Amino acid sequence: MSKLHDIISEQIMNELNASSISIKSKFSSICIYCRGGKNLCGKAVCPITLKAVSMVKVSKPISSNYVSGSSPPSVFVGRYGYPKVAVGPMVPPVSGDTVIMDLPEQWIGTPLEQIIDYRYSLLRGKVNTKVTEVRTGNRFLDTLHELAMSSRPVDSEVEFTKKPIGTIYLDDHSQPFGPSAPIKSFRLQSTRAEQSIEKLYYDTDMLAQEAILELYRSGIEVSRIQRAFSVGMFGLKRNRRLVPTRWSITAVDSVISSDIINKIKGYETIDKFLLYKHSYMNNVFAALLLPEKWSYEWIEAWFPGTFWNQNFSEVDFGGDYESYGGRKTYPSIGGCYFSARLATAEALSSMCRQATALVLREIHPEFPLPLGVWFVRENVRRLFQQKPSVYEDLEQAFKGMSESLTVPLIKWIQKSEILKNRVFQRRLSDYFEDKN
Repeated sequence: MSKLHDIISEQIMNELNASSISIKSKFSSICIYCRGGKNLCGKAVCPITLKAVSMVKVSKPISSNYVSGSSPPSVFVGRYGYPKVAVGPMVPPVSGDTVIMDLPEQWIGTPLEQIIDYRYSLLRGKVNTKVTEVRTGNRFLDTLHELAMSSRPVDSEVEFTKKPIGTIYLDDHSQPFGPSAPIKSFRLQSTRAEQSIEKLYYDTDMLAQEAILELYRSGIEVSRIQRAFSVGMFGLKRNRRLVPTRWSITAVDSVISSDIINKIKGYETIDKFLLYKHSYMNNVFAALLLPEKWSYEWIEAWFPGTFWNQNFSEVDFGGDYESYGGRKTYPSIGGCYFSARLATAEALSSMCRQATALVLREIHPEFPLPLGVWFVRENVRRLFQQKPSVYEDLEQAFKGMSESLTVPLIKWIQKSEILKNRVFQRRLSDYFEDKN
């Protein structure tokens, strides 16, 4: 662990007055040599300075172990030490309408600095708890459940065992998280429960998967479903458990997208090639829908200088694929696979069509830092809101892809199971066409 002054230059440190903020790194980072002033990573904005400035904003008002504010509402379940994990509320040191601070469905178009401020403004309280303890319940977990099912921000009072400490992480999952500390006491003011969530919370005979789908169909935001699922609010009473927040996000995206996919398999295929493109925060998203039965592939291209590709001089790739029958193993690319699949399935469902879907993401070095799986889900949703380019054949679609993406087309073909299958394998229909 390092102090912030090991990473940030003395001039910036004097401006921030933030020597108490610590740094954790899983690898030897160039940040140690750059110190926010040499631009060694090539980014226009230093990601550590971005985090530090935001962390200081929220740290300055915290003068004691006691914090009061309006939780968006928000909760967090850690994964370290599983099956005994740190769980608790997330509360900003401000009161009022704070719902936007933990509603990523509304963050696209928000300045990066503001998103980081949202993340760091939420102070995390922690109580080590067995994941199965939700089955018997206790006063603390009951209060968390009350918070998680609230339909509006909840005035909260948290007393920590010590002053919350902010830590900046340098790793490939370095999403911004606010200062944290163990909890001594936690109290809520009056809450108003979201009735659809409350109903399923008390239904201890319904499977968790069915509860997730019922809430999604009723229009509840995916992020809110994930929050309630993570604190063990759904499912058979004997099976309920805390689910680490990172796992709950992936689980909910997977359950919902699987259900939609089963439905779209009953639709006719699209009849042309559709190419979508969307750019945001130095990321380029593209999707090619092919007029064939459902299959899906998600590929990311990490440019040198990004957090995913710091030590290489060439673009690196990661991705996974599923055929019509789906996949039985967890994708190596992680939760982004399912978040992009959910957004893709939603788009096809709205068309009442099925297709083979190739979804691509280019992450350019100017993109300062990872922001979370939500970033993929919401950008792919936005991607499919764009007007597509329409092509009669794959050759024309390839030309459109070449004009839309920075990475050469041949690289995508080499990495993509869908494109390799299309380019290098002849179909039975091709032979019939030859005879005609």
